Amino acid sequence: MKDGYYLSAYVNPVGLQRVLNVTYRHDANLSLWHKQGSRVSLLAHWEVERLSGQKQHRTPFLDQAHLEEFVDARLAEHGLSRADMTEIWGTPGLDTVDDYHLGAEHPELAYHSLAHLYSAVLLDSDTFFDDTVLGFAVDRGPDFVVERAITSKWFTGCVVREGEMTVFPVQSPGPLYGAAKDRFHQREGTLMALAGATKAYGRCDREAILDGYTFDDITSMTRPAAALDEIAGQVRDTLVGDPRFTEEESFAGAVMKEVQAISVRIMERNVEDALARHELAPADTVLALAGGYALNCPTNSHLMDKYGFRRLVAPPCVGDDGQSIGMALAAFRKKSRGRRFDFRFPTPYLGGSDTDLDGALADHAHFIASVGEIDLATAVRDLREGPLVWFHGRSEIGPRALGNRSLLADPTSYAAKEELNRLKERQWWRPVAPVVLAEHLPAWFENSRPSPYMLETFTIRGALRDRIPAVAHLDHSARVQSVTVDQNPALHALLAAFHEATGVPMLCNTSLNDRGEPIVERLAEAFNFCLRKGIRIGYFNGVRVEFTHFDAYRVPGPLPRDHERFTTVPAERERAIRAALNPHGLPDLVLYRYLHDNLMMDGLDIREAEGARAVAAAVAAQLAETPTLREYSENRMRERGEKFASLGAAYSF
Repeated sequence: MKDGYYLSAYVNPVGLQRVLNVTYRHDANLSLWHKQGSRVSLLAHWEVERLSGQKQHRTPFLDQAHLEEFVDARLAEHGLSRADMTEIWGTPGLDTVDDYHLGAEHPELAYHSLAHLYSAVLLDSDTFFDDTVLGFAVDRGPDFVVERAITSKWFTGCVVREGEMTVFPVQSPGPLYGAAKDRFHQREGTLMALAGATKAYGRCDREAILDGYTFDDITSMTRPAAALDEIAGQVRDTLVGDPRFTEEESFAGAVMKEVQAISVRIMERNVEDALARHELAPADTVLALAGGYALNCPTNSHLMDKYGFRRLVAPPCVGDDGQSIGMALAAFRKKSRGRRFDFRFPTPYLGGSDTDLDGALADHAHFIASVGEIDLATAVRDLREGPLVWFHGRSEIGPRALGNRSLLADPTSYAAKEELNRLKERQWWRPVAPVVLAEHLPAWFENSRPSPYMLETFTIRGALRDRIPAVAHLDHSARVQSVTVDQNPALHALLAAFHEATGVPMLCNTSLNDRGEPIVERLAEAFNFCLRKGIRIGYFNGVRVEFTHFDAYRVPGPLPRDHERFTTVPAERERAIRAALNPHGLPDLVLYRYLHDNLMMDGLDIREAEGARAVAAAVAAQLAETPTLREYSENRMRERGEKFASLGAAYSF
């Protein structure tokens, strides 16, 4: 394998997909790599949402030129261009080779899931090549952009023994959580938080659900909704509400308690089957987790505690926002032809940086009361007075605030939690996570382990619970981020100063973003947040800024970032795209089915008359066979159109 730079891109293909708002991928991202001899390095990771302003970015680029311009701008940040890339992987239209994926090696398994798996099991090459690893990739379902075939099994596990990897299908709780998201119109993390916040409960026959449904293949698109209906029906009949919550919140929380319990049991079955089949001793085995369900901290900690694994490894971007990392690691292993290479995940701070503080200050001069270098004693006093913005260096990757784009506050005051939720326009019951000095973690949390990416939940020790009410869940647990001086020297120093002044070695830490907005990336976005929300103090790359004249600030919402080009398709551009890619004038319903079921149509080129006729005939037969499909497709087309029209008039998604 040649030395040089490599780029991995997990984005949607361009073309008619953009015109009809058909997407195959969400959480679009790119990663930049360098190989020198046996050493592989991850240099940068870009999550497109941070730049577009679209939460969980899924919108295709306008056209190939737009996509290439975006990629070129990212590479230029490192003094590079596409011409400097030895190979580009991950997205048709950008790819320079097609031999990187694993379709031939594992035709029965989804490449999407395998890429997830590699993002965890190869996080450290010493672990991969020297240890025993049990890995699981568990999410809602794959995309099929690269491999144009519906595999029989969607979710993947593996056992790695000293670099020898055995893969096998597993079941995933992700589809069940996805069905709950669709039913209650709340994101999975919000629903999980609601289940932990309310005392409402109801019971269903969990074992009957587990035995009656499977969550491992294409049926996972429809069966989880039926399973959830059954759970919800039984819960409603046994529901005991919680007067602090609305009837609908109590019901949703009670349902999610059962969903969580069933989900944990699915993962237990995965683990127990793998341990027995592969004769693994948990104490000698590393547990590796990836996929969106790996954000479920209570499950992660439960598996570690129940089975006693040696340690847990997972990337900070365990969801699809880490797909380009997994794709690249899989490619490096495949192209190394079994030879050992050296890779260690470097740091979560791989995003963008913004060092033009002078420019930001000049642009907001009317609103600046004072500017001064950081003084830790002053910072502690600021924290005791109210939440502050902490913006430092390169942004963290993944969905969790890891201390470089954060809102920080005093954990000893429950009012701090209330104020953070008010600032972020979240429900009052939403929990706030603590960021903790790693050396003090065991003294404050039971059965704790290093948790640098906020992927585990630990119980606060009984005698200390009253001291940190802002970060305690109803069951006295907390979703913890641990910090060492090597991981984040600036944040560690602030935590140490707060600990010295208060005796508490932690702070409240929540992401720096408004409701519906991705985490802030640039200084202008952070200043905008402070001024809109009335936050008096912000620390920006080591400089203390005090704001004033909040009433005079006239920007009503988050800054739009690169919003317009991802919501607006100019009429003349749409006509040109349609003329080039649909010259025979297939109606939108046929185009929607062609794009939505592109696997069924694989190999049919609608730019050719014969291909267009074949697609029209295939869709007609499909609609005749399933009459409800027409209504479903038309409704989805209308909903997508309405959604994108409304988004075009908003500041953020």
